[in-house]
Amino acid sequence: MKYIFYLLCIILLGGCDNHDTFTLDFTEKESISFEEYVIPYSFFPRTLQMVGIGDSLTKGVGDELKKEGYIGRVKRDFLQFNGIEDVVLTNTALRGRRSDQLLKLLKNGDFDYAIRNADIMMITIGGNDLMKIVKKDLFNLKVESFEKGLVSFENNYMKIIDKIRKINSNGKIVLIGLYNPVSVVTEESSEFDAIINDWNKTIENIAKNDGNACFVPIEKLFDTNKDLVYHTDFFHPNSKGYQLMEETIIRSLVECGFIDEENRELLF
Repeated sequence: MKYIFYLLCIILLGGCDNHDTFTLDFTEKESISFEEYVIPYSFFPRTLQMVGIGDSLTKGVGDELKKEGYIGRVKRDFLQFNGIEDVVLTNTALRGRRSDQLLKLLKNGDFDYAIRNADIMMITIGGNDLMKIVKKDLFNLKVESFEKGLVSFENNYMKIIDKIRKINSNGKIVLIGLYNPVSVVTEESSEFDAIINDWNKTIENIAKNDGNACFVPIEKLFDTNKDLVYHTDFFHPNSKGYQLMEETIIRSLVECGFIDEENRELLF
């Protein structure tokens, strides 16, 4: 009889959401109360749906070890957390993609299915927006050109997040910042550093305004090549650079409250 009672308790607990409280009354004299029992995320083994969105950084270009860049490494990290049985990664990123191109694809519904089912989405976008300005005015670069470009970029990025939220209102979004590859050549502070800083502040503010997103700054990882973090093209990270990105992302997810580091749980 007691085994039936234990089984009943487990079934009832499994049917409650995170805020359920209930009392089981078996007799007038005896009752068993479960007050504010919270079922942890790791209670039932589950498959995590992960989506990569954006440009070559999320695609993993430059990773000579072929480990799918930062996102493949983060995927393997997630598999080590309690309650995670499997991680399904859908990577929609493409080398050379700009924010306007990504927005157009989202409007066309190209990624609707992947986004709709995502538990967490990771985005890198903006590097090619900057490079478009550089290539256009290569011999006559002006700060004003980047300020004008930032207005368009911000508008595109806000619309990208808005479109994603219309498809998936609850999934976590990780917005990864930009870095300055020019510093590899000069290794000195420049106007371009200030430009990158402004663009990163824009991305960070978009993350804050969403309320369920996390901004990950990475510019300090690539301000020099002293630690050999660049691919041979001196633009994309190599495997070591992607490993540093992975470590920074995990730390940021802890700080943003997406990860319970002490209990080794993903809180989404």
